[in-house]
Amino acid sequence: MESDPETTTKYVFFDFEGDFTSMALSAVSLASEIAMIFGGIVPFIPQYLDIRRKETTKGFSIYVCLALLVANTLRILFWFGRFYETPLLIQSILMNLTMLALIHLCVKINTKNQIIRRKERLFQDEENEKLEVFERHIFIDFDSAYFWQWSDFQSYVECVLSFAACGSLLMFIFIDNVYFVETVGFFALFTEAMLGVPQFYRNFCNKSTYGMSLPMVLMWTCGDIFKTTYFILRKTPPQFFICGALQISVDLAILLQVWLYYEKSSKQVKSEGIN
Repeated sequence: MESDPETTTKYVFFDFEGDFTSMALSAVSLASEIAMIFGGIVPFIPQYLDIRRKETTKGFSIYVCLALLVANTLRILFWFGRFYETPLLIQSILMNLTMLALIHLCVKINTKNQIIRRKERLFQDEENEKLEVFERHIFIDFDSAYFWQWSDFQSYVECVLSFAACGSLLMFIFIDNVYFVETVGFFALFTEAMLGVPQFYRNFCNKSTYGMSLPMVLMWTCGDIFKTTYFILRKTPPQFFICGALQISVDLAILLQVWLYYEKSSKQVKSEGIN
């Protein structure tokens, strides 16, 4: 029995269309995963370049780095208790490395500026013959007054590794306890959702957004909207998209500060240009 040519052509075309649609969806899925992996670190590139160019950390809160290091370390530990998508795990690892790179730059710039200021004071005070000693604060001093304000980069690394080691031990002991695992997941994402709070508080105290990278905050907002949408569509654990929505709210609050403090911030920028 001979087959109908029209029917055959129809089925061949249908198969091609199905394959094309499948390939397109796979490409979109791959692109979204790549965006999820690298999208989190992109907003910090303008801030990194801004700090390096101006050689000052004024306006940037280093506690943003603390929040992200804690959040992503907890998220990595959460993965061992409740598996989630690999791109999110890779994103957390890359984010930790990025935050350490940003801290390294901040410590380097702050140390350099402190040395310059001390030299200027010694030069101006002709009667002072005593040599001022650069005061150092390190992690193993365990001085709570200088927590996350240490003088060397090694102290920050030691703190992060100590936190990761303690967290790993607890996860190993309680990995079969679903309440413990889910709590770790919640705190991981809640801490990340509070990422912008240190920056918001710093802006509020200064009544200015001078020194803060506006492109960074705009990228935060766009990235968080994309990320939250991704969480919902991929049906990740509820902690992800609930905290994602909270994070968007904080981003919008910081953008509101840009508008509220625009006049004072503009004056500071002009003053810097004159000097």
